[in-house]
Amino acid sequence: MATVAAPRARRAEARASRGLWRDAFNRLMRNGPALVGLFFITVFFAAAIFAPFIAPYDPIAGSLADRLQLPSAAHIMGTDLQGRDEFSRILYGARVSLFVAVGSVIMALIMGGIAGATAGAVGGKVDNVVMRIVDVMLAIPGILLAIGIVAWLGQGLPQIMIAVAATNAPIFARILRGSLLANREVDYVSAARSLGASRSRMLFRHMLPNSLTALIVAATLALATAIIDVAGLGFLGLGPADPRTPEWGTMLTDATRFIRQAPYLIFFPGLAIVVAAIGFNLLGDGLRESLDPRMKR
Repeated sequence: MATVAAPRARRAEARASRGLWRDAFNRLMRNGPALVGLFFITVFFAAAIFAPFIAPYDPIAGSLADRLQLPSAAHIMGTDLQGRDEFSRILYGARVSLFVAVGSVIMALIMGGIAGATAGAVGGKVDNVVMRIVDVMLAIPGILLAIGIVAWLGQGLPQIMIAVAATNAPIFARILRGSLLANREVDYVSAARSLGASRSRMLFRHMLPNSLTALIVAATLALATAIIDVAGLGFLGLGPADPRTPEWGTMLTDATRFIRQAPYLIFFPGLAIVVAAIGFNLLGDGLRESLDPRMKR
């Protein structure tokens, strides 16, 4: 009977899990602001992925004869000081922001996940040491930490990625550690412990899967912060090593000298940053509401 009951229990558990995720998805689809954020993110990803097919001009090449042209049918967002098409540069700038933001968040999840899982699962002195390091990193303002890392490593997209990842990793570590500590004494973990389950089995089979929802929400919100941080570093002159690279923050820096003569050079890159950041924030808030059972309607 036990051999028959075990597969039935696993199938029931799988159906319940699918039901929970389906229920969360349905709640997300009924969340208006989250759908608006999803639309913004879809536009952002589409611009980044299909930039070579959508952009009407080369984002790097330009003619001085076409410099600082107002938005028109030929250049719908105008041209910059070098005569380069602003619309094409914004499309390719989305690729830079997407690459750095997603890459930095993945790196932060790996670093912060390892630190948080180690602290939450092992506890004791290991927990104290890891969390004190995390506290020190959290005490430093994120943008200052990123500036220091880029200044130390030098300019370049990989360096920016590492810098932005370092600012988010402590946040993920603290979130995961807190979730693991909360799940350590729940009934199913206590039952597994009483049945003689090893610490690694309890961590990977029971505790981690039930602690990932908070990380999913935090990662979505961190993408918005990463886009702003990348643009901020570019605005401060710490962007890509090649100044011709279309990057939204660098474009804002170049446009500040012509804010009176060509205000559209400020408006369009700024609008792109705002739309991308708002999209991830709205989607992150929607995910929090849909994945939190206490907010179930």
